[in-house]
Amino acid sequence: MSEDFNFFMLGYGLENVQQKKIFEENKERRHQRKETCPADSVEALMAEMPFVDTDIENEFVVHATSEINIIKKRKRIAGKELEEGSERKKKKKKQYQPNYFISLPITNPEITGSIQAVQDVIIQKDQRLSKAMVRSGSLHVTMLVMHLSNEEEISIAVGALSDSKHFVEGLLKGKTLDLSFQGIDHFRNEVGFVKLAENDHTAILTEIAETMKKIFQEKGILAGEERAFKPHLTFMKLSKSTELRKQVKKIDSSLYEDFKSHYFGDEILHRLDLCSMLKKKQPNGYYYCESSIVFGKSHEAELVKEALHRETQALLSRLNQIKELLSSPEIRMKIKKELFDDRHNSNSTWKSCVDSGSPNEQL
Repeated sequence: MSEDFNFFMLGYGLENVQQKKIFEENKERRHQRKETCPADSVEALMAEMPFVDTDIENEFVVHATSEINIIKKRKRIAGKELEEGSERKKKKKKQYQPNYFISLPITNPEITGSIQAVQDVIIQKDQRLSKAMVRSGSLHVTMLVMHLSNEEEISIAVGALSDSKHFVEGLLKGKTLDLSFQGIDHFRNEVGFVKLAENDHTAILTEIAETMKKIFQEKGILAGEERAFKPHLTFMKLSKSTELRKQVKKIDSSLYEDFKSHYFGDEILHRLDLCSMLKKKQPNGYYYCESSIVFGKSHEAELVKEALHRETQALLSRLNQIKELLSSPEIRMKIKKELFDDRHNSNSTWKSCVDSGSPNEQL
């Protein structure tokens, strides 16, 4: 009996030692994986996404997965359970990364032209930052981010966007939402953006963003983020290039010092788009668009109308000049004389041809 008990205790002790050894080995492997995982892997994937920085996506991911991972199973086999739990968490994080967003496109040439001028000045001072610049066709204000897993969810999101139009028009109350862009600021010296002037219109824009967030969430769409809505217009970010991030850790704010209070122009809210972060962009640089809602007259239509008005005014001005010339007695006499001389010369030529024979014979 004593020998059996000793044997049992010895086996139990060996099993504990073995489990402890497995636990330590798995812990060391996880530590090594954490060290060898490239820091830029996520940033490379998200480089073209319309985030302020990687923190926004992280906050979204944590918010989406926190409830899923609150309850964990008791670890029966220490090393194996820890490793499986870690793998599940990684899969959930990848699954819920935002891949769609609601965009307010910037189409006013005054704004895009001014931003291009700022970008040119910065690049002249630091050529490396050319890789950080956002193309003029991609300029936008992000209203809402979301994750859509499949075509069915995309269809639901399109419906939610369509439903949003009625509520947004209710907030606008038939008035034009004029967004004024002035001044430059940055996020941690890694992202440069143009600020929106704080006024009643900006407050309405914030209310629109919150209303749309609620509508999408009520449809079952995983949308929104933890932090408060802060509208801005990003024109430069280091995350666009992993190679650049190795060379430049911070953007020197003195590069755009002269534009920190610059007025860039006004953008009228005329359209909101449901855009993909991952699908191929359009030829003009704008994101792939699944659906749109339009409010009032578009800015492009106003520009065309204004251009036609300018052309019409120029033609009317030229026509008035011609009328003034024709009303001058000297000009009228000159025209009359030229017409009379031409008629006299024509008659003389015809008479000469008749006298000498048939006009056809002279040919």
